Amino acid sequence: MLNPCDESFLARLRGLLPEGRLTAPEPRHLEEPRGRWHGVAGAVARPEATAEVAAILAACHDARVGVVPWGGGTGLVGGQLMTDGPAPLILSLERMARLRGAYPLENALVVEAGMILADVQAEAARVGRFFPLTLASQGSARIGGNLAANAGGVHVLRYGNTRDLCLGLEAVLPDGTVFDGLTRLRKDNAGYDLRHLLIGSEGTLGVITAASLRLFPVPAATVVALLAVPSPQTALDLLCLAQDRLAGMVSAFELIHRTGFDFMEETGLELRAPLDPLPDWMVLLELGLAAGIEPEVVMAGLYAAAADRGLVADGVIATSDAQAAALWHLRETIPEANRRVGAVSSHDISLPLSAIPGFIARAPAELAGLGDFRINCFGHLGDGNLHWNVFPARGRSRNDHVGVRETVKTRVHDLVHELGGSIAAEHGVGRLKVADLSRYGDPGKLAAMRAIKAALDPRGIMNPGAVLG
Repeated sequence: MLNPCDESFLARLRGLLPEGRLTAPEPRHLEEPRGRWHGVAGAVARPEATAEVAAILAACHDARVGVVPWGGGTGLVGGQLMTDGPAPLILSLERMARLRGAYPLENALVVEAGMILADVQAEAARVGRFFPLTLASQGSARIGGNLAANAGGVHVLRYGNTRDLCLGLEAVLPDGTVFDGLTRLRKDNAGYDLRHLLIGSEGTLGVITAASLRLFPVPAATVVALLAVPSPQTALDLLCLAQDRLAGMVSAFELIHRTGFDFMEETGLELRAPLDPLPDWMVLLELGLAAGIEPEVVMAGLYAAAADRGLVADGVIATSDAQAAALWHLRETIPEANRRVGAVSSHDISLPLSAIPGFIARAPAELAGLGDFRINCFGHLGDGNLHWNVFPARGRSRNDHVGVRETVKTRVHDLVHELGGSIAAEHGVGRLKVADLSRYGDPGKLAAMRAIKAALDPRGIMNPGAVLG
């Protein structure tokens, strides 16, 4: 049984910390981007050093006070807030945002967990290197939260998830023990890898305070194109062709349905695809090339080869950085258009690549009879991650379908599970998908997860209610 973060506990905590480390919660600490949930909290702790995090967690462990780690608040599954129960302490890492070291010859960067992702990218660029994690929320998301959620983004196809970009971690465990695993080693088989246990645990096993990150050489040239494709299947065929011709150089491969652009027009965002007529399906393709390769020539050659096979019907190739940024801006505006329309049910799913065309064809039929819906399907096709979101018909609201929201989600997730996919691709489980994890998760894995949670956090103070409930 947890205790609330009340005034008597805060009085004890103030005696352990420098002045100014405890403040009242602000609205941003108690809400999430989609506005579906609102949290509770007794206070916000704002440590500036790992030792302070350790003191906070030790005190919470001793008093059985829940702790909700908070990064940038950009998560979409409710992992950053508690909606009920004894008021927890929110632990914000925003004051721990320092660069601890840059090692360009090692392709490594050591930063504190509160550094904003865009600043991590900038620090890498400052030493002539590239940090490839790229998200729409990178201007406010913090690297500790990215690691805790094992964030994905648009470059997973080439560089991997956040898990693959981390060499080592410093973290504080629930009882206040500091795990000093901030190594820059590429090989270290000395026992269990606690780094990978903490990455993706969504703050339920401890608090990440710093990370050693993998950097990469900056591509000598980058080229972006928006291509019209006849179908999801031909999009996959195009991906295969691109990887065969340009092994290791395909950085991003995004599938976009025209509904995303319809939503932009409907909600006044006034962005149009530079293709006329607007096709039903498009691919946004980015290549990162080695020195000596002419980007426009390579992309034009790929287009010609794809056209010969009937894989593309139209397209535009960016001829400047500004044009490339404009094409990416179109893709990154789709979530904002979705938010303005208001989804009945959103699904962050992954599937085996070969199963994706079948899923896209079958899924609408699973919703037959539940309502008049529009589907916006888009996402990171190159790594099998789709955002398959269900919206009300034009002129109606998601509130008109509240009674069927759970049924919609269940039918979509049932099909994903049948096809060997995952119901939590890149956003995590948080609190939104706790029941889904129980329904679709492997029993052996769930038993192991509960055992690990009990061993590291026997009092259940870390992010109560998230992931395992």
